[in-house]
Amino acid sequence: MSGLLMPKPDDATMRRRDEIVADMRIIVPGEGVVDAANSMRAFESDGLTAYRQLPLVVVLPETVAQVSRVLKYCNDRNIRVVPRGSGTSLSGGALPLEDAVLLVMSRFNRILEIDFTNRIVVAQPGVTNLGITTAVEQEGFYYAPDPSSQIACSIGGNVAENSGGVHCLKYGLTANNVLGIEMVLMNGEVVRLGGKHLDAEGYDLLGVMTGSEGLLGVVTEVTVRILKKPETARALLIGFPTSEQGGQCVADIIGAGIIPGGMEMMDRPAIHAAEDFVHVGYPLDVEALLIVELDGPGVEVDHLIGLVEAIAHKNGSTTCRVSQSEQERLSFWAGRKAAFPAVGRISPDYYCMDGTIPRKELPRVLHGMRELSEKYGLGVANVFHAGDGNLHPLILYDANVPGELDKAESFGADILRLCVKVGGVLTGEHGVGVEKRDLMPEMFNQIDLDQQMRVKCAFDPNHLLNPGKVFPQLRRCAELGRMHVHRGQTAFPDIPRF
Repeated sequence: MSGLLMPKPDDATMRRRDEIVADMRIIVPGEGVVDAANSMRAFESDGLTAYRQLPLVVVLPETVAQVSRVLKYCNDRNIRVVPRGSGTSLSGGALPLEDAVLLVMSRFNRILEIDFTNRIVVAQPGVTNLGITTAVEQEGFYYAPDPSSQIACSIGGNVAENSGGVHCLKYGLTANNVLGIEMVLMNGEVVRLGGKHLDAEGYDLLGVMTGSEGLLGVVTEVTVRILKKPETARALLIGFPTSEQGGQCVADIIGAGIIPGGMEMMDRPAIHAAEDFVHVGYPLDVEALLIVELDGPGVEVDHLIGLVEAIAHKNGSTTCRVSQSEQERLSFWAGRKAAFPAVGRISPDYYCMDGTIPRKELPRVLHGMRELSEKYGLGVANVFHAGDGNLHPLILYDANVPGELDKAESFGADILRLCVKVGGVLTGEHGVGVEKRDLMPEMFNQIDLDQQMRVKCAFDPNHLLNPGKVFPQLRRCAELGRMHVHRGQTAFPDIPRF
């Protein structure tokens, strides 16, 4: 796996593979267990395809009872488990391990309840993000978080990664739109956090689970908030001679107290790739393109459009189009939504990064990325959620050229270091996974990481759930001073105690 250091496979587990597969077939009968190498290749990576690894076995449960039994079986026998949703994660969070059961939740694909009165939907974790909106749109409702992969990504995976999207600037991330979950702990216990009500009592364990990247438990049900579609939504397409001017316009719009429904930005390479792909009339003579969507009552939207036009003009915009119909508004977004596949047409490979910065630092970071592009000799196309400072640089490279993947990864690591340097963070919505795992010390000291690890220990004391992800090195709970004694025995009796 391209030199990526992962937990060493457990020899005892590997020797018992046939026994484990047979036991999994008893727990999940029918076609719920996949163990042939060729069939498992469909699950060997997630969206970070540079890293691939076949799992010990793939298990696709259909009921909560099956999930509980699988986890309890693995916990009792010290077998690692990697949870997986639709596999669209871009950080390697669902990367299988050679000695781990890959627990795939795609068969949990039903919407269990639609409650328009309380404006909630209860869905199984395998339901797609877009599937929730599709289920409620006939009544004028929608689900706000909308990742670019919304047609395929699952709501359970959205919870694991705290996914964002175009409209999260105004309406919040997954964490702001999930009201409750049902989850199964590593020991097989089924737990409910939150529910239909607005605020859960006690500690915010729902907040802990949202964005936990499969390290704490397996989600089996999600209750989300749905919203009424706004009366009016219009978008502006604004071009600038430089990316710095576009970035300053973003800062000025937010500084003026305007919160758009969505605000996205693309630089020249991304603009040209998107236009060649979808042909929606993007201006090709600009260095930066800003898409600003305003929604709400018609009178308010008209007023805000005038304010945004004035701010854009002050920042040197050379073109500004306002959508005159719903079809035109959607066409403005079509290129942005298709930016990732569009860039795939202009480069043999690309590496999609994810970091977040304070909005005011946008011009500085864009300039820094250009300097890094020259340093590494690799192109970069930028598409990002400009309103909340969530960057998505696409580093262009050719995996067939020796050393280019390593250069692309080093380039990406330097971008993330720059994000942290200016007061930002390593990720916005893609998660840490394995991609940013070894960069965690750039942002957190050892005390910080140990405190986070203690949360992991509380949920999964034997470190069997998704090991090798998020934390830069494997740690045992006993090393942090936490010892769980069960029936007189500690989890790691071979570790010296002081």
